[in-house]
Formats: sequence, C-alpha cells, structure tokens
Amino acid sequence: MQDSIDTHVFFIYLFLAVMIVNFYSVYNLDNFIKLAKRLKFLTPLYHTLNAIIIYTGTIVAFYEKIFSFTIFIMIAASIAVMVLEIKRFKKMRVIKVADVALQEEFLKFSKKIYLIEIIIVVSTYIISKIF
Repeated sequence: MQDSIDTHVFFIYLFLAVMIVNFYSVYNLDNFIKLAKRLKFLTPLYHTLNAIIIYTGTIVAFYEKIFSFTIFIMIAASIAVMVLEIKRFKKMRVIKVADVALQEEFLKFSKKIYLIEIIIVVSTYIISKIF
C-alpha cells in the first residue's frame, strides 16, 4: 500500500515540475513559435502524467474502500486540470504566426491557466495532508 502511495506522490511531484517548466516558459520565452513548439512537445507528457496520477490514485482509493471527501477533491482536481490544459492547447493551436494580438492574448491566458493549475494541485495536496 505504501509503495502505491509513494508512486502516486512521486508522479504528482513530476507533474508539478512539468507545470512549473511550462509556466516558466510562458513567462520567459519571447518568441511565440519557440513557445508553441515547447508546449506542443510537453503537452503529451503533461496528459500522460495526469493519467498516471489518476490511475495510481484510483488504485490507492480502492485500497481504502471508502469514498471520502479527499478522494472527491482529488478527482475533481484531476478533471479540472485536464480540462484547463485542453482549453489552453485548443486556443494555442489556432494562432498563426502573423496574429500578434492573439499571441499576446494567449500569453496572458496561459499564465492564468498555469497559475490556476499549480494552485489546484498544491491546494489538493495540502487538503489531502490535512484530512
């Protein structure tokens, strides 16, 4: 049981690291094409890590045999992060090189999305430690 929890927490840390890299990239890369390429490269890793977290979390939850408030929060957080990332990717993929206004709007949107996602993951982790 403890190995499953440790694996789950390890992938949460890895997932948070990818989020922070994406957040850092959005803040520091001025070239939209470079940013888009980096985010397109990291998006499959992002979703794979989220899927692994959901899978390992499901295993841990079934060990518990009780559906608690914490488990509900974790499920809602995973779904929220997934939906936010899909929205961010959909907005990014339609932006053309010449659309400077859309690129600026996307940067503001991405900063908000990544900040919200990081807050969701960290607050869910804190809630899971408290309850």
